[in-house]
Amino acid sequence: MSTTIPSSKEIQRKWFLIDASGKTLGRLATTAASVLAGKTNPLYTPYIDMGDHVVIVNAEKIVLTGLKSDQKLYRRYTGFPGGLREESFLKLLERRPEAIVEQAIKGMLPKSKLGRQMATKLKVYKGNNHPHQAQKPEPLEFHASSAPKA
Repeated sequence: MSTTIPSSKEIQRKWFLIDASGKTLGRLATTAASVLAGKTNPLYTPYIDMGDHVVIVNAEKIVLTGLKSDQKLYRRYTGFPGGLREESFLKLLERRPEAIVEQAIKGMLPKSKLGRQMATKLKVYKGNNHPHQAQKPEPLEFHASSAPKA
C-alpha cells in the first residue's frame, strides 16, 4: 500500500460559521481547533496545514461552567520591570470578548510555525455580523453538551 501525500493544489478549504451563543468556551475551542488543524479532513497529514477557515460570531455570549467566570484571570507581561498585568474574565469579556475565544483556541493549536499558520484562518467577531458572507460559510454544529449545569 502506498501513502498519498496531498499537495497544496489538492487542498480544498471550506469556511465554517460557529455561533458562540450559550456555548461553553472549552468545548467550542476544541471543536474550532480541530477544524483549524484539519483533523476533520480525511486527507489529514500532521505536517501540512490541511485546516479549514472558522468564523465565530457572538463571542460576547460565551459561557464558562462552575465558578470560573468569577475566578479566572488573564495575565500578560508588558516587557518592562513590574509589568505583569492581570484582568478578570468578566472585565475582559466586557472589554474584548474576541480575545478570550482567540486565546482559548490558539492555546490548543501547535506551538510552531504550522500552528501560527493555522491560527491565521480563525476569525472571531463580537455580535452577529461578519464580513465573510461572500465565502458562504457553512454553519458548524457540534453535539457536545454546551449548557452549563446548574
